[in-house]
Amino acid sequence: MCLIQPSDPANPCRVCTQSLSLPPQHNPNYREQVLRWFTHHKVPRVDSIILTHEHADAVLGLDDIRAIQPFSPTNDIDPTSIYLTQFAMDSIAIKFPYLVQKKLKEGQEVRRVAQLDWKIIESSCEKPFTASGLQFVPLPVMHGEDYISLGFLFGEKSRVAYISDVSRFPEKTEYVISRTGAGQLDLLILDTLYKESSHNTHFCLPQTLDAVKRICPKQALLIGMTHEFDHHKDNELLAEWSKREGIPVQLAHDGLRVIIDL
Repeated sequence: MCLIQPSDPANPCRVCTQSLSLPPQHNPNYREQVLRWFTHHKVPRVDSIILTHEHADAVLGLDDIRAIQPFSPTNDIDPTSIYLTQFAMDSIAIKFPYLVQKKLKEGQEVRRVAQLDWKIIESSCEKPFTASGLQFVPLPVMHGEDYISLGFLFGEKSRVAYISDVSRFPEKTEYVISRTGAGQLDLLILDTLYKESSHNTHFCLPQTLDAVKRICPKQALLIGMTHEFDHHKDNELLAEWSKREGIPVQLAHDGLRVIIDL
């Protein structure tokens, strides 16, 4: 469905020519998410892209960016800015060499590909960057003991932290986002893989709730759950936990829209 005129019966084409937001990663079903939820929420375009890391579940949707960019037979369009570490850049250059090569001259284009402006960022809380007018602070976290993934802290009027892949918080990172450290978050969006089991590269519910208690945000949304969770029943259990601890926590879901003043 067209995002420009999604209700136009004369235009049934299931191609998204524009969309909006700063997506934190581009997983393999990114196109399906765009068709389903960008239209639903009337999101008109993508302004910038920010990558947490270079694993398959975070980057294999990059090829579909071409579907949300204006069409040009010569690929002569303004590129979409994409922010990532040098480590991620090196990996993506192997996975998607045609996405990182320099722009071909007119007439030399082989096919339509996403036009991206690659911008390298540092894996440091002390190296903020600005994307589409909004400042982001990288939050390096352990995603397994031999790998660093990034979360991001952003917002001036409201402080939001997004951390999708974490097994352990470095002390400095936790300080930046904790109430007893650099200041209380208005919203924490945090990884939780399994309900009861443990995992070597992800928080599971017990570790997630322990982290929520330490960080003490005003509100927390949990993401990345497996089918081990029963959304409604487990949200009822989380409501009881929230009442005891004084921190509202719930499982997020596809299509959830959070209104927050940044």
